[in-house]
Amino acid sequence: MKAHEIEYQLFGDDMQFVEVALDPGESVVAEAGAMMMMEEGIEMETIFGDGAGQKGLFGKLIGAGKRMVTGESLFMTVFTNTSGQKRHVSFAASYPGKIVPVDLREYGEKIICQKDAFLCAAKGVSVGVEFTKKLGAGFFGGEGFIMQKLEGDGLAFMHAGGTIYKRELQPGERLRVDTGCLVAMTKDVHYDIQFVGNVKTALFGGEGLFFATLSGPGTVWIQSLTLSRLAQRIAGAGGVRQEEGSILGGIGRLLDGND
Repeated sequence: MKAHEIEYQLFGDDMQFVEVALDPGESVVAEAGAMMMMEEGIEMETIFGDGAGQKGLFGKLIGAGKRMVTGESLFMTVFTNTSGQKRHVSFAASYPGKIVPVDLREYGEKIICQKDAFLCAAKGVSVGVEFTKKLGAGFFGGEGFIMQKLEGDGLAFMHAGGTIYKRELQPGERLRVDTGCLVAMTKDVHYDIQFVGNVKTALFGGEGLFFATLSGPGTVWIQSLTLSRLAQRIAGAGGVRQEEGSILGGIGRLLDGND
């Protein structure tokens, strides 16, 4: 299925959202809960599957099964412009970061990404499952074993935490990254999991036991902030807050007027 040709505009810096312009009859598919706002004349429809437009119950079941494996909802939402003029619908991610627009035609009509990176795409783009080639990635790589693949000839939008870094890997060039920092890669990039090699460094240095090793040629997208790190920081700050502002603890809070 040929994907719809949509237009878009990004707004913001650290808390971005994307506004998609739809001509009459055009549609965009998104994860549940990603919609931020939409103009009159756009209709929402919840669909069963991955939004690629499978025909028949069997095709829809396959699409839904792929999404279930990645831990996503069995359903997606399609936004269609049913009016007679151009309308706009906007989508935002659930945590700080950047939105990365990708024209799949420029990357061999396939991108492999982390399972929580996909935000929305032109209708006709398929959201499927990509398994890494080695079981070691599944047992030790954390986020790296089951990934999503975006296939088609249209625009797709991914979300990354913090700052996004795009790197072009030359043939034979290797890059080691934290498994959670990998956002996406093109289909030609070889992905593997490697042991850090020093248990002492892994246990006491604050890093994990394993790295994702990416080998070129191809393109990779890396994020500076993972959702798990953000959650840990927030949880840690919440634990310190009760004693914050004074070494006297509870007495300090009384003196500060925080009873």
